[in-house]
Amino acid sequence: MAHLEEFLNSRRGVEAFIEQPTTLNSATLLLIAYDGEWTRRSVPDVGWARRFAHHHRLPAYDAGVIGYPQRMRDYNARSRGDR
Repeated sequence: MAHLEEFLNSRRGVEAFIEQPTTLNSATLLLIAYDGEWTRRSVPDVGWARRFAHHHRLPAYDAGVIGYPQRMRDYNARSRGDR
């Protein structure tokens, strides 16, 4: 939780994307800043992720339903040095 809060407090325009658990992974919370920078952490469950987002007044989305924003893909491409 400390890492998520540090990311949230040091970036602007953060939104939460909640990823459902799978047979291989637990539920995760993906935070994406306005410029596409992101961080992902495992969380106890989806309810915990929703409460975290609500407590911090973050827009929260189900990543499996709406997908990921283009700014995240653009950030990843810039980080890799893609042209």
